[in-house]
Amino acid sequence: MKDLRSRYGMKATPFTREIEVDKRLRLDVFDQPLEALLRTVEQRMSAALIAPSGTGKTALLRALSSRLPQARYRVGYIKVTGLSKRDFCRELAWAVGCAPAGTYPMLVRHLQEHFLQAADTDGLRPVLLVDEGHDLRPDVLGMLRLLTNFDMDSRLVVSIVLAGQSPLKTLLGRDNLEDVARRMAHYAVLRPLSREETTGYIQHRCSIAGAKTVPFDQGALDALYEIGRGNLRATDNLALKSLEIAHLADCDTSNYNHVVEARRQLWP
Repeated sequence: MKDLRSRYGMKATPFTREIEVDKRLRLDVFDQPLEALLRTVEQRMSAALIAPSGTGKTALLRALSSRLPQARYRVGYIKVTGLSKRDFCRELAWAVGCAPAGTYPMLVRHLQEHFLQAADTDGLRPVLLVDEGHDLRPDVLGMLRLLTNFDMDSRLVVSIVLAGQSPLKTLLGRDNLEDVARRMAHYAVLRPLSREETTGYIQHRCSIAGAKTVPFDQGALDALYEIGRGNLRATDNLALKSLEIAHLADCDTSNYNHVVEARRQLWP
């Protein structure tokens, strides 16, 4: 029996997270937020990216990082959880190559000195990409104001791109975080794909995997949208699982029933 990839004429397993930035699908739903974030960082300001789970938030951060030349920018990435202020500073220090030791005030000072050295001595613009920002504790989120305060708040030294799910927007709306919210010069958003965009996305993922034709009939494409609702992660999981089911059934095309069975196996 053929393996899955040879059956569908693919050189790589489709619909996995292992996709190069330059092979991503060019759609306005991704490109417009990306360009807006890029403009904000180029202006040495900070921004927020609000996106539901599974809509490509982290992939967009990867794309943003790839657009920032290493000769001009020093980019650090951190994926956060409910850390204390000191532990958050330690994670930031690891991410940007700064010594992760000392008390909380000392860590803040070391980070600020590190950013100043990058900007004034090395000629590089520091950029922090903070992922899963909705998991930040309010006091830790408030600390970002300190990290962007230079020369009595008169200089733009470090840009922060704060990315998270919808609760991040609610968190930034709190009265005690108003100063942090106002430091965000732009709020970018991502949404689930439309039916047409979902079909284009599936076709694109099959193509970059090496397929000459799309191994889903119209019923399968409709089911992938109706069940996945344009969520990238759900669509990827459904599409790959339905291909596996079709392959095991010795079918050269995935159909509606295969997608329904994939849903049952993924989300019982």
